[in-house]
Amino acid sequence: MDRVEKSKEKYRQLFGNGVPAAYATDPDFQDILSRFIFGEVFYQGNLDNKQRELITLVVLATNQTLPQLKAHVVAALNVGLTPVEIKEAVYQCAPYIGFPKTLNAINEVNEVFKAKNIALPIESQKQVDEENRFDKGFATQVEIFGETIAKMQESAPSNQKHIQEYLSAFCFGDFYTRDGLDLKTRELLTLCIVSCLGGAEGQVKAHVQGNLNVGNDKETLITAITHSLPYMGFPRTLNALACVNEIIPKN
Repeated sequence: MDRVEKSKEKYRQLFGNGVPAAYATDPDFQDILSRFIFGEVFYQGNLDNKQRELITLVVLATNQTLPQLKAHVVAALNVGLTPVEIKEAVYQCAPYIGFPKTLNAINEVNEVFKAKNIALPIESQKQVDEENRFDKGFATQVEIFGETIAKMQESAPSNQKHIQEYLSAFCFGDFYTRDGLDLKTRELLTLCIVSCLGGAEGQVKAHVQGNLNVGNDKETLITAITHSLPYMGFPRTLNALACVNEIIPKN
């Protein structure tokens, strides 16, 4: 199939037999969009449709492009992602984009779930309590980033140690330890989230290394960032790829 036929087939897989509304007003633009996203980008690299839709969800949530997010919640269900996986991907955004934007995204997910008669709330994936969230979060940090985490906590200025503690207990304890998505998936999604944020190259580099440490190879990272391209644009895509090439200089 050429990219035109590929785009039509992929669109049907994701959204069914409908026609994008933009064809009524902006057919040239919709052709460019569909053929690039669904005829080229979706076929580049080593990720499957489920992984690609999880990436799409977190990038759209990060960018707060909520109408498109809502459409891709439907697509995520159509390719076989579970309500738990969808919710966990969106929850994973909170430490990086904040609670208000995450709640906006959650509201869109819930609207789709209600329309699909998916009962809310879905089953809890929580794996920590008030007594162990810091310890379990710290252990997860070490699994991802190695023993440098202890040095970072020790070297933090006394008036900023609370930030390092929040990272361990909140970001990694409250979110990374949850069931529903495995660690490799969470870390790959995090790389895509921080790649969307302007000025976050330091965090991108850290999470490139974190992805390597949990078993995601360079090809997977390049594919994930490439998949994010249509939603975040070339400048941030190129910045993220530069970070990948700096941390993993070999082809």
